[in-house]
Amino acid sequence: MDVDVKEGEQKVKLSWQLMIKKKLITVPSCLGKIRPVVGQCCQQCAPDSLRKKLGQNSFLGFRNLLSFNETQTRYRGWLVRRVCCALFVSGRKVYASPVSNRLERVCQSNRVKEGLTAEQKAPEGQDSRGQLNRFSPFLPLIKTCISPSLLRFVGWVMLKMFSSVFGGIQVNLNHLSVLRKVSQEESMLVYVYVRQSVMDCALIPLVLFGHNLRVPYTVCPLRVYSSPLRSILQKVGVFLLPPTALTEQEAEMDSLYSPVMTSLLRELLHEGQAISVGVSAESGQGGQWLARIRQLIKDGSVPDVSLVPVGISYDCVPKTNIQVGLIAVFQWLWSLFWRRPEGSVRIHFAQPFSLKEMCESGRCRVDEWLPLQDLLLPVILNNRPSVFRQRRMSWLLPSPHYASELEAPTHPERDLGIAIILHLIFSATACSAVMSTSLVSSLLLYKRRKGVNASALCRDVAWLTEELLFRNKDVGFGGSLAEVMQYSLSLLAPHLIIAAVPSRKDPFIVPHPSLAATLHLALQAKIVTHTFVLEAVGACAVSAMLCEVVASGISSSIGSDGVDGEEVRGDVEFDVVLCQSELTEHALHLCHLLPPGFMPPCQSSQSFALDAIDSLVRCGILIMEDIPREVPICDFLKREGTLTWTTSDDPDESDSDCEEPDLHAYKISQPSHCPEMLFFLCSMLAGHLRALCWTTIGLDLIDTPRPETEFVAQIHSHLCDTANKKKQHYESCSEEAAHTAVRTLIDLGVLSEERQREGVSLAVSPLFQLSENRQKLHRFITQYLYN
Repeated sequence: MDVDVKEGEQKVKLSWQLMIKKKLITVPSCLGKIRPVVGQCCQQCAPDSLRKKLGQNSFLGFRNLLSFNETQTRYRGWLVRRVCCALFVSGRKVYASPVSNRLERVCQSNRVKEGLTAEQKAPEGQDSRGQLNRFSPFLPLIKTCISPSLLRFVGWVMLKMFSSVFGGIQVNLNHLSVLRKVSQEESMLVYVYVRQSVMDCALIPLVLFGHNLRVPYTVCPLRVYSSPLRSILQKVGVFLLPPTALTEQEAEMDSLYSPVMTSLLRELLHEGQAISVGVSAESGQGGQWLARIRQLIKDGSVPDVSLVPVGISYDCVPKTNIQVGLIAVFQWLWSLFWRRPEGSVRIHFAQPFSLKEMCESGRCRVDEWLPLQDLLLPVILNNRPSVFRQRRMSWLLPSPHYASELEAPTHPERDLGIAIILHLIFSATACSAVMSTSLVSSLLLYKRRKGVNASALCRDVAWLTEELLFRNKDVGFGGSLAEVMQYSLSLLAPHLIIAAVPSRKDPFIVPHPSLAATLHLALQAKIVTHTFVLEAVGACAVSAMLCEVVASGISSSIGSDGVDGEEVRGDVEFDVVLCQSELTEHALHLCHLLPPGFMPPCQSSQSFALDAIDSLVRCGILIMEDIPREVPICDFLKREGTLTWTTSDDPDESDSDCEEPDLHAYKISQPSHCPEMLFFLCSMLAGHLRALCWTTIGLDLIDTPRPETEFVAQIHSHLCDTANKKKQHYESCSEEAAHTAVRTLIDLGVLSEERQREGVSLAVSPLFQLSENRQKLHRFITQYLYN
């Protein structure tokens, strides 16, 4: 019986694959004709670094790291073709990594001595043996090195492993020549990527090893229990957590950890070694390593480093939640050799830029940063005008890694370190390619939630691909549209419902209405949201203004029921004129609520909001109009709670912010696709905004104060319960959504932090213990939800 069921499932899967291929094979090939150049330096923060490498813009193509043949070796023949991978690995160049007196140099550094003195564990005259006892948890970290023979063996194992996991690892060759040139100039390189999976730590060193570049020392935030496995990893340049620490936060709490790691970084950079660091956009973990490098440059210990953002894109982000023990790892590796590879990886190395130039040129301005509660609370609670400043995200740079309070930097220095972290998160994400699964996931999740025919989805894919290329965003696929669709739907099949019957010529595709499927699609679609964030912010600002129009009773053709409303259907007429300054103000409010990494820190919030409105004009949603003096326009800038209509030649209303020499307003264009496009863009940010709304409601259900980890866990449970009750909007109940929502409410002043010995506890602030203020916050957020 089980055999018959499996055979039936295989026949059904084969039938829809063949039907899609037959249906779409006549569509002309339109992909791969344009290849944008990505990963260039920021022209505002690092113009000198950009100017030096302008001659390296020619497209050099891609190379599959997993594709080997005898031409890549010095030998030829039948046997060579069988062992060409081993020959390829043996021919790679490995740079020396001396560790002879590194321990002595680290122990003698002033930072470590001050750290020992600060904790009163190194009195005068203490012998070296006593210091070594205190250093015992850090000795394996200090002795981390790169063994050429072991590195070649591990490289061969990793290539075999990845060939069983991925169909290919495509590397953009554009900036590899620049990296090789920078390495020859003996400039120190620091590779920075956004953490997605444990495999990120292995991919970057493996790619550099395969292209004869210096293999970097890699910071891997894992706790490995097996001593033999720790020893192997530390001999290929992997920095693991100390044996006594369970997490990065716990390691940073050790007063000696930061001085030792800073001194170790100094010695590595003096040796000319490269470093690879992963940064978390959710919590900022990993950014403390960048802060240490920045401190070394400021102190003059290191002249300069070149930062290299690295974009890593997966067709399907691999699940690597395994117990990090020797037996478990070998079992996992053995299982990989027998599995069929699924998906591929695209890796983009961005153009390196000088960290010293970015910090000391004064172009990266952080003197106007303010806490989020100073930016939005007056608007939310008192209807006051906006403040044109940028949001300070102090939590992106945890403070425990400083040995003492005296060493902790002032606000401008700390903000500059945070700006570097934000800039690298944004740059690494911006140079990442959009994979075909990400593109299809975003269409199914945000535009075709209730299902779509394969042919219509095919047209949407072609349209969205052109939009991505128009925005200078690289895509990680090519070939005919039929092949791309078949490939992406095959990978996403476990998360979709595909109705393909012989009587129906066009298969019908619906996202699976489950928590796991929705979260997978939302994770894949995140890179598309990053690309369209300007348009998404502008569309939500338009939606907020239309909601105010509806609330005023002027128009009944647009419906809005807050978080739980139904989608707008049919033909919608938006016959209303929107004030430019009011649209910009709504966009400004919303950009303050964005998670880190979506908005470049070198751009002011006001400029970002203006670009968001202009982007809607470029894509045809809004039409700019020069309003004649006798025509009234919609002015919401007066916050008395009523809708006011003014004319620009009325002397009594001369204080209106819309009354300027060049008066502009916008009308929503009337093509049939415009409402659909508007709602598609709005839904890209709906998951984040809805999580904020549900978290605000959930504050009534949680007794506070509670430890932060427990509080976030309860909020996550509340989000899941809310989504299960509604049987929809599961993208708003991920762990990342809960963590980001809690952090936003802390920055808003809704939640207050109480630091205790056991950790940080969260409680509802007195201001928001009043239900009236929580309702105002809820209304402020829900205005940006189109349904």
